Amino acid sequence: MSYLLHLNQRLAAALAEFPENFRNRHGRYLHNLQCEDGGFPDRDGGSDLYYTGFALRGLECLGCVKESLVLRSGAYLRSCLHRQATIIDFLSLLYASMVVRGAGGPKLVEEAGEAFPDRVAAELEKYRKDDGGYARAIESASGSTYHSFLVALCYEMIERELPEKGRLAEFILERQREDGGFVEVKPARKGGTNPTAAALALLVLLGEVEEEMISSAVGFLVGMQNSEGGLKANGRIPAADVLSTFTGLLTLTDLGFDDELDLDALRDYVERCEVGTGGFRGGIWDEGRDSEYTFYGLGALALVSGAV
Repeated sequence: MSYLLHLNQRLAAALAEFPENFRNRHGRYLHNLQCEDGGFPDRDGGSDLYYTGFALRGLECLGCVKESLVLRSGAYLRSCLHRQATIIDFLSLLYASMVVRGAGGPKLVEEAGEAFPDRVAAELEKYRKDDGGYARAIESASGSTYHSFLVALCYEMIERELPEKGRLAEFILERQREDGGFVEVKPARKGGTNPTAAALALLVLLGEVEEEMISSAVGFLVGMQNSEGGLKANGRIPAADVLSTFTGLLTLTDLGFDDELDLDALRDYVERCEVGTGGFRGGIWDEGRDSEYTFYGLGALALVSGAV
Protein backbone atom coordinates (compact mmCIF):
# COMPACT_ATOMS: atom_id res chain seq x y z
CA MET A 1 0.00 0.00 0.00
CA SER A 2 1.34 3.45 -0.89
CA TYR A 3 2.37 5.91 1.82
CA LEU A 4 -0.37 8.41 0.94
CA LEU A 5 -3.13 5.83 0.74
CA HIS A 6 -2.12 4.36 4.10
CA LEU A 7 -1.98 7.86 5.63
CA ASN A 8 -5.44 8.77 4.36
CA GLN A 9 -6.87 5.52 5.68
CA ARG A 10 -5.42 6.25 9.11
CA LEU A 11 -6.82 9.78 9.14
CA ALA A 12 -10.21 8.62 7.88
CA ALA A 13 -10.46 6.02 10.66
CA ALA A 14 -9.81 8.69 13.28
CA LEU A 15 -12.15 11.29 11.74
CA ALA A 16 -14.95 8.72 11.57
CA GLU A 17 -15.13 9.04 15.36
CA PHE A 18 -15.61 12.82 15.21
CA PRO A 19 -19.12 14.32 15.57
CA GLU A 20 -21.25 14.10 12.43
CA ASN A 21 -21.84 17.85 12.32
CA PHE A 22 -18.05 18.41 12.29
CA ARG A 23 -17.54 16.05 9.36
CA ASN A 24 -20.54 17.39 7.45
CA ARG A 25 -19.49 21.01 7.95
CA HIS A 26 -16.05 20.51 6.48
CA GLY A 27 -17.34 18.13 3.81
CA ARG A 28 -19.82 20.75 2.60
CA TYR A 29 -17.12 23.38 2.52
CA LEU A 30 -14.85 21.27 0.35
CA HIS A 31 -17.69 20.03 -1.86
CA ASN A 32 -18.89 23.58 -2.51
CA LEU A 33 -15.42 24.64 -3.67
CA GLN A 34 -15.65 22.53 -6.83
CA CYS A 35 -15.43 24.58 -10.02
CA GLU A 36 -17.54 24.16 -13.15
CA ASP A 37 -14.77 22.20 -14.87
CA GLY A 38 -14.63 19.69 -12.01
CA GLY A 39 -11.39 20.91 -10.47
CA PHE A 40 -10.92 22.71 -7.17
CA PRO A 41 -9.56 26.23 -6.91
CA ASP A 42 -6.48 27.89 -5.55
CA ARG A 43 -6.99 31.14 -3.68
CA ASP A 44 -7.25 33.07 -6.92
CA GLY A 45 -10.33 31.06 -7.86
CA GLY A 46 -9.18 28.93 -10.81
CA SER A 47 -8.96 25.15 -10.88
CA ASP A 48 -5.56 23.88 -9.82
CA LEU A 49 -4.25 20.30 -9.68
CA TYR A 50 -2.51 20.86 -6.37
CA TYR A 51 -5.63 22.13 -4.62
CA THR A 52 -7.78 19.55 -6.37
CA GLY A 53 -5.61 16.83 -4.87
CA PHE A 54 -5.99 18.23 -1.37
CA ALA A 55 -9.74 18.72 -1.74
CA LEU A 56 -10.23 15.10 -2.79
CA ARG A 57 -7.92 13.84 -0.04
CA GLY A 58 -9.90 15.85 2.51
CA LEU A 59 -13.24 14.60 1.22
CA GLU A 60 -11.93 11.04 1.24
CA CYS A 61 -10.82 11.38 4.86
CA LEU A 62 -14.26 12.69 5.80
CA GLY A 63 -16.11 9.96 3.92
CA CYS A 64 -17.80 12.63 1.79
CA VAL A 65 -16.77 11.67 -1.76
CA LYS A 66 -19.99 11.64 -3.80
CA GLU A 67 -20.48 10.04 -7.21
CA SER A 68 -21.53 13.27 -8.91
CA LEU A 69 -18.43 14.99 -7.55
CA VAL A 70 -15.97 12.33 -8.73
CA LEU A 71 -17.48 12.19 -12.19
CA ARG A 72 -16.92 15.91 -12.60
CA SER A 73 -13.46 15.68 -11.04
CA GLY A 74 -12.66 12.82 -13.41
CA ALA A 75 -13.37 15.05 -16.39
CA TYR A 76 -11.02 17.71 -15.04
CA LEU A 77 -8.25 15.22 -14.24
CA ARG A 78 -8.59 13.61 -17.68
CA SER A 79 -7.90 17.02 -19.23
CA CYS A 80 -4.67 17.19 -17.19
CA LEU A 81 -3.28 13.77 -18.10
CA HIS A 82 -1.13 14.93 -21.00
CA ARG A 83 -0.23 18.42 -19.84
CA GLN A 84 3.33 19.43 -19.05
CA ALA A 85 3.54 18.85 -15.31
CA THR A 86 5.76 19.56 -12.32
CA ILE A 87 6.55 16.92 -9.70
CA ILE A 88 3.84 18.33 -7.43
CA ASP A 89 1.36 18.16 -10.30
CA PHE A 90 2.26 14.53 -11.01
CA LEU A 91 1.71 13.63 -7.36
CA SER A 92 -1.59 15.51 -7.19
CA LEU A 93 -2.83 13.95 -10.42
CA LEU A 94 -1.87 10.41 -9.45
CA TYR A 95 -3.43 10.48 -6.00
CA ALA A 96 -6.55 12.36 -7.12
CA SER A 97 -7.01 9.74 -9.84
CA MET A 98 -6.84 7.02 -7.19
CA VAL A 99 -9.55 8.75 -5.15
CA VAL A 100 -11.77 9.15 -8.21
CA ARG A 101 -11.32 5.50 -9.18
CA GLY A 102 -11.94 4.29 -5.64
CA ALA A 103 -15.20 6.25 -5.45
CA GLY A 104 -16.59 4.71 -8.64
CA GLY A 105 -15.33 7.31 -11.11
CA PRO A 106 -13.30 6.74 -14.29
CA LYS A 107 -10.08 4.70 -14.25
CA LEU A 108 -7.93 7.49 -15.56
CA VAL A 109 -4.50 5.87 -15.34
CA GLU A 110 -5.75 2.79 -17.17
CA GLU A 111 -7.37 5.03 -19.79
CA ALA A 112 -4.00 6.69 -20.37
CA GLY A 113 -2.60 3.36 -21.57
CA GLU A 114 -0.12 0.74 -20.41
CA ALA A 115 2.82 2.99 -21.19
CA PHE A 116 1.59 5.84 -18.95
CA PRO A 117 3.50 4.79 -15.78
CA ASP A 118 6.73 4.48 -17.74
CA ARG A 119 6.15 7.90 -19.30
CA VAL A 120 5.64 9.37 -15.83
CA ALA A 121 8.84 7.70 -14.60
CA ALA A 122 10.78 9.09 -17.56
CA GLU A 123 9.47 12.58 -16.83
CA LEU A 124 10.37 12.28 -13.15
CA GLU A 125 13.94 11.28 -14.02
CA LYS A 126 14.41 14.58 -15.84
CA TYR A 127 14.45 16.16 -12.37
CA ARG A 128 17.29 13.96 -11.08
CA LYS A 129 20.48 15.88 -10.35
CA ASP A 130 24.15 14.95 -10.01
CA ASP A 131 23.88 15.22 -6.21
CA GLY A 132 21.51 12.24 -6.19
CA GLY A 133 18.34 14.17 -5.36
CA TYR A 134 15.41 15.40 -7.41
CA ALA A 135 14.99 19.11 -8.04
CA ARG A 136 12.00 21.42 -7.85
CA ALA A 137 12.52 22.39 -11.50
CA ILE A 138 14.35 20.69 -14.36
CA GLU A 139 16.64 23.69 -14.76
CA SER A 140 17.64 23.72 -11.06
CA ALA A 141 21.29 22.98 -10.33
CA SER A 142 20.72 20.81 -7.24
CA GLY A 143 18.17 18.52 -5.64
CA SER A 144 15.39 19.39 -3.22
CA THR A 145 14.67 17.42 -0.03
CA TYR A 146 10.90 17.90 -0.35
CA HIS A 147 10.68 17.14 -4.06
CA SER A 148 12.84 14.04 -3.65
CA PHE A 149 10.25 12.74 -1.18
CA LEU A 150 7.44 13.55 -3.62
CA VAL A 151 9.18 11.64 -6.39
CA ALA A 152 9.44 8.58 -4.16
CA LEU A 153 5.69 8.81 -3.52
CA CYS A 154 5.02 9.08 -7.25
CA TYR A 155 7.06 5.94 -7.93
CA GLU A 156 4.98 4.10 -5.33
CA MET A 157 1.74 5.12 -7.01
CA ILE A 158 2.84 4.10 -10.51
CA GLU A 159 4.20 0.84 -9.05
CA ARG A 160 7.69 1.32 -10.38
CA GLU A 161 11.00 0.80 -8.55
CA LEU A 162 12.67 4.01 -7.38
CA PRO A 163 16.06 4.18 -9.16
CA GLU A 164 19.38 4.48 -7.32
CA LYS A 165 17.99 4.41 -3.80
CA GLY A 166 21.46 4.47 -2.27
CA ARG A 167 22.38 7.75 -3.94
CA LEU A 168 19.09 9.28 -2.88
CA ALA A 169 19.59 8.17 0.73
CA GLU A 170 23.09 9.71 0.78
CA PHE A 171 21.66 12.94 -0.62
CA ILE A 172 19.05 13.12 2.15
CA LEU A 173 21.46 12.19 4.94
CA GLU A 174 23.74 15.05 3.93
CA ARG A 175 20.87 17.50 4.50
CA GLN A 176 20.76 17.07 8.29
CA ARG A 177 22.29 19.98 10.21
CA GLU A 178 23.77 20.49 13.68
CA ASP A 179 20.41 21.62 15.11
CA GLY A 180 18.99 18.18 14.28
CA GLY A 181 16.73 19.40 11.51
CA PHE A 182 17.03 18.82 7.79
CA VAL A 183 17.27 21.56 5.18
CA GLU A 184 15.53 21.94 1.84
CA VAL A 185 18.55 23.29 -0.05
CA LYS A 186 22.23 22.54 0.50
CA PRO A 187 23.44 26.08 1.44
CA ALA A 188 20.94 26.37 4.32
CA ARG A 189 22.51 26.09 7.77
CA LYS A 190 19.37 25.75 9.92
CA GLY A 191 16.77 23.01 9.69
CA GLY A 192 13.10 23.42 8.83
CA THR A 193 10.05 21.50 10.04
CA ASN A 194 8.75 20.48 6.63
CA PRO A 195 12.05 19.35 5.07
CA THR A 196 12.74 17.42 8.29
CA ALA A 197 9.38 15.67 8.04
CA ALA A 198 9.94 14.90 4.34
CA ALA A 199 13.51 13.68 4.93
CA LEU A 200 12.59 11.33 7.76
CA ALA A 201 9.58 9.90 5.91
CA LEU A 202 11.75 9.26 2.85
CA LEU A 203 14.54 7.69 4.90
CA VAL A 204 11.99 5.36 6.50
CA LEU A 205 10.79 4.36 3.03
CA LEU A 206 14.41 3.75 2.02
CA GLY A 207 15.24 1.82 5.20
CA GLU A 208 18.00 4.26 6.16
CA VAL A 209 16.91 5.57 9.59
CA GLU A 210 19.43 5.59 12.44
CA GLU A 211 18.76 6.07 16.18
CA GLU A 212 21.11 9.04 16.64
CA MET A 213 19.60 10.79 13.62
CA ILE A 214 16.08 10.30 14.99
CA SER A 215 17.00 11.55 18.45
CA SER A 216 18.40 14.85 17.19
CA ALA A 217 15.56 15.34 14.68
CA VAL A 218 12.94 14.73 17.38
CA GLY A 219 14.56 17.36 19.57
CA PHE A 220 14.51 19.79 16.67
CA LEU A 221 10.82 19.20 15.88
CA VAL A 222 9.70 19.46 19.50
CA GLY A 223 11.57 22.76 19.70
CA MET A 224 9.47 24.14 16.85
CA GLN A 225 6.31 24.24 19.01
CA ASN A 226 5.79 27.83 20.12
CA SER A 227 3.60 29.64 22.63
CA GLU A 228 0.65 29.55 20.20
CA GLY A 229 0.62 25.77 20.51
CA GLY A 230 1.38 24.98 16.87
CA LEU A 231 4.69 24.27 15.17
CA LYS A 232 6.69 26.84 13.24
CA ALA A 233 8.19 26.20 9.82
CA ASN A 234 11.65 27.08 11.16
CA GLY A 235 13.37 28.86 14.02
CA ARG A 236 13.64 32.21 12.24
CA ILE A 237 9.94 33.06 12.13
CA PRO A 238 7.69 33.76 15.13
CA ALA A 239 4.36 32.32 13.98
CA ALA A 240 3.16 28.73 13.80
CA ASP A 241 1.20 27.39 10.82
CA VAL A 242 -1.18 24.48 10.26
CA LEU A 243 0.98 22.81 7.58
CA SER A 244 4.08 22.64 9.81
CA THR A 245 1.94 21.60 12.76
CA PHE A 246 0.55 18.66 10.78
CA THR A 247 3.84 17.50 9.25
CA GLY A 248 5.75 17.82 12.52
CA LEU A 249 3.03 16.05 14.49
CA LEU A 250 2.74 13.27 11.89
CA THR A 251 6.49 12.67 11.97
CA LEU A 252 6.65 12.55 15.77
CA THR A 253 3.57 10.30 15.88
CA ASP A 254 5.07 7.85 13.42
CA LEU A 255 8.36 7.81 15.34
CA GLY A 256 6.55 7.35 18.67
CA PHE A 257 7.51 10.71 20.18
CA ASP A 258 4.29 12.75 19.83
CA ASP A 259 3.89 12.79 23.62
CA GLU A 260 6.90 15.11 23.82
CA LEU A 261 4.69 17.87 22.41
CA ASP A 262 2.09 19.76 24.42
CA LEU A 263 -0.79 18.05 22.64
CA ASP A 264 -3.54 19.99 24.41
CA ALA A 265 -1.99 23.28 23.30
CA LEU A 266 -1.54 21.90 19.78
CA ARG A 267 -5.19 20.86 19.56
CA ASP A 268 -6.28 24.29 20.81
CA TYR A 269 -4.11 25.97 18.17
CA VAL A 270 -5.58 23.95 15.29
CA GLU A 271 -9.13 24.51 16.57
CA ARG A 272 -8.50 28.26 16.61
CA CYS A 273 -7.60 27.99 12.90
CA GLU A 274 -10.90 26.26 12.14
CA VAL A 275 -13.58 28.37 10.44
CA GLY A 276 -17.08 27.97 11.85
CA THR A 277 -18.70 27.49 8.45
CA GLY A 278 -16.11 24.90 7.38
CA GLY A 279 -12.49 24.86 6.33
CA PHE A 280 -9.26 25.85 8.04
CA ARG A 281 -6.99 28.85 7.80
CA GLY A 282 -3.26 28.47 7.34
CA GLY A 283 -2.61 29.93 10.79
CA ILE A 284 -4.00 32.41 13.27
CA TRP A 285 -2.47 35.10 11.08
CA ASP A 286 -4.35 33.96 7.96
CA GLU A 287 -7.51 35.69 6.75
CA GLY A 288 -8.43 33.06 4.15
CA ARG A 289 -8.97 29.31 3.88
CA ASP A 290 -8.48 26.71 1.17
CA SER A 291 -8.51 22.96 0.54
CA GLU A 292 -4.82 22.48 1.33
CA TYR A 293 -4.97 23.94 4.84
CA THR A 294 -8.32 22.27 5.40
CA PHE A 295 -6.71 18.89 4.78
CA TYR A 296 -3.85 19.74 7.13
CA GLY A 297 -6.24 20.99 9.80
CA LEU A 298 -8.37 17.86 9.59
CA GLY A 299 -5.26 15.71 9.61
CA ALA A 300 -3.78 17.43 12.66
CA LEU A 301 -7.00 17.02 14.65
CA ALA A 302 -7.20 13.37 13.61
CA LEU A 303 -3.63 12.76 14.78
CA VAL A 304 -3.98 14.60 18.08
CA SER A 305 -7.18 12.68 18.86
CA GLY A 306 -4.98 9.68 19.62
CA ALA A 307 -7.03 7.41 17.36
CA VAL A 308 -4.44 7.21 14.54
